[in-house]
Amino acid sequence: MITEVCPRIEIPVRLRYYTPMDIKNLHPLEVRLLLHYEKEAELWIEKIESALDFKPGHANQALSWLAGKGLVKEQRRITALLYELSDFGRQWKEHGTPEERLVELLRIKQYMTVAEIAAALNMEQKEVGSALGTLSKLGFLALDSQKRVYCTLESAKLLNGRPIEGAAADYLNGLRSLLDRGAEKGMLAASDLSEQDKKIMSTIAKKRGAATSAFRIINRETVIFKFTDEYDEAVAQLKKAGITGEEIGILTTDMLESGSWKQKQFRAYNIHVPPTRLLVGRTNPYTQFLEDVKDKLVSLGFEEFDGPLIETEFWNSDALFMPQFHAARDIHDVYHIEEPQLAAAIEEPWLSHVAAAHENGGATGSRGWNYSFDRTFTKRLILRSQGTVMSAKTLPHAKIPGKYFGMLRCFRYDKVDATHLSDFYQTEGIVLGEEVNLRTLLGMLEMFALEVAGAKEVKYVPGYFPFTEPSVEVHIKHPTLGWFELGGSGIFRPEVTLSLGVHVPVAAWGIGIDRMALMALGLSDLRELFSYDIEQVRLRRVNMAAE
Repeated sequence: MITEVCPRIEIPVRLRYYTPMDIKNLHPLEVRLLLHYEKEAELWIEKIESALDFKPGHANQALSWLAGKGLVKEQRRITALLYELSDFGRQWKEHGTPEERLVELLRIKQYMTVAEIAAALNMEQKEVGSALGTLSKLGFLALDSQKRVYCTLESAKLLNGRPIEGAAADYLNGLRSLLDRGAEKGMLAASDLSEQDKKIMSTIAKKRGAATSAFRIINRETVIFKFTDEYDEAVAQLKKAGITGEEIGILTTDMLESGSWKQKQFRAYNIHVPPTRLLVGRTNPYTQFLEDVKDKLVSLGFEEFDGPLIETEFWNSDALFMPQFHAARDIHDVYHIEEPQLAAAIEEPWLSHVAAAHENGGATGSRGWNYSFDRTFTKRLILRSQGTVMSAKTLPHAKIPGKYFGMLRCFRYDKVDATHLSDFYQTEGIVLGEEVNLRTLLGMLEMFALEVAGAKEVKYVPGYFPFTEPSVEVHIKHPTLGWFELGGSGIFRPEVTLSLGVHVPVAAWGIGIDRMALMALGLSDLRELFSYDIEQVRLRRVNMAAE
């Protein structure tokens, strides 16, 4: 006999297990807060710090932890307008406001110009003008036809040894009161100020960061919290377990020596909590790459040079035989310095030699550029646009034979993309000697492309630079970006070397070390070298160490 068995049907059931709150995971700060307040209490940082004598930041931590455990939740937010007395305002309180000082001066002598008042009070004319404007609006001061400051007729009577009255007195007394209260409390709430106080405050308060205002305007947001329904269970468990929040978590040497630990209650430890991630400080990968390149060049006998970020047009371009008003200058869109605009002087005899080379070739055997060299324009201050500026400045003092290099930060107005930045690093170098030639230069370029950048494919392309002949560009092939220029190079023209006192061939190069780093560090965008993503930077450092 065959019996048919009904097939077994399995129905998946999702079970929800309720786990009571583990109160042992509560921090003493949380425990003290829970036990101190009733369920309906409204909580905010200042209130908790004051009531429980918490250190700054502890109340914020306790609320954040409780919110994460679902024991408190945000109820609402209140924005308050506050005024904080600045260091500038403290100087006013100590030495007097500009208006007070101006009034006291005019008690002694009237009919003074703004410049005379500024000199007498050791104040800026702008500051005197502001105080004068305020008192003039109050009808206390005025200017005569010769732009001299004097007290009005009504005010003049009051200045004869008598206290000031009227609108001016109200303003000065109100301003002094605000300074005194600000010094006492540090912060003044707009809600506590009278209408007169607010009117005065509007003339002396600015937003945070203003360096010349008596008060800083601060918009402070207060977050109000309330306990959730889980509060009752948590408090009940705490009381049942006898946890007070006064438990200690560290056993000190003093406790062991005195035996006081015997009367203490210790916090429970959860051995299942993951250990803290250890983040060991390491050198940034790009910084390490720069140091490695430096070490390699020094090992080859090169000496390092460096110089200021701010240069003159003379060393940045003129000494390199770049005409002052010519299309060749367009390849270097420089940033100008607003103040001061010009250098005091250019060192001789290099100025005269370079000027002659531009105008008629000087003693270089060249015909020059045939224009009148502008000796004022050449003193204009700029952010250096190329590392070759340091090669030019090194030539007058270089040893022959000699080898020099630099890791130089440059600035050039450029559209930022994967292979261009508006500020970038160049490794710049020169080799001087009787036997120096194009083969010497190509060997250096090959070393940079293959050994430093780690490129597999390299090619050389004829180039043009006003200061080298012949000129060569070196290109490498990136696995993602394809072919791009690594840098330019060449043999310095006689107009450059002879003008700066060098009579042997000089091979020079300026290579974008940022671009070399793209290949060496396995990146595909220059902006990644300066990433704010610290995890990516750490990963890149680990990969470098593995290699």
